[in-house]
Amino acid sequence: MEVIDTFTSVFKTAVGRKLSDEEVIQSLTGLCSSYQDVILQCLNGRKEEIRQALVEKTNTVSSAQLQDFDWQLKLALSSDKISSLQTPLLNLDLDVRENGTLKPVSIEMNKEELHSLINTLEAANKVHLP
Repeated sequence: MEVIDTFTSVFKTAVGRKLSDEEVIQSLTGLCSSYQDVILQCLNGRKEEIRQALVEKTNTVSSAQLQDFDWQLKLALSSDKISSLQTPLLNLDLDVRENGTLKPVSIEMNKEELHSLINTLEAANKVHLP
């Protein structure tokens, strides 16, 4: 079972992180070169199937899907505590479909929260794209 778990981990890491053949061989340093070559051939032959299985496993984490979004930029001029606020706010309305049901989600963000969201989405995009 340890061998299966080890190779499963190696295959997931190699495909998920898009490792080169040299990096995969480095992760198999404990094996002789003939075994390394056989494992690399198996990996390269099934790389697309492994990638698809990883994507499907990731998709099962949440069944929610973004259907549509709308945004509005507002300027808060004052509040009940401060007479002069002058703060830009973003209202983000998301239509999320979960288990066949459309659920509206509304988020209000200030400038710092918006920057944090954008940075998070850019980081996720870098991981997703080659």
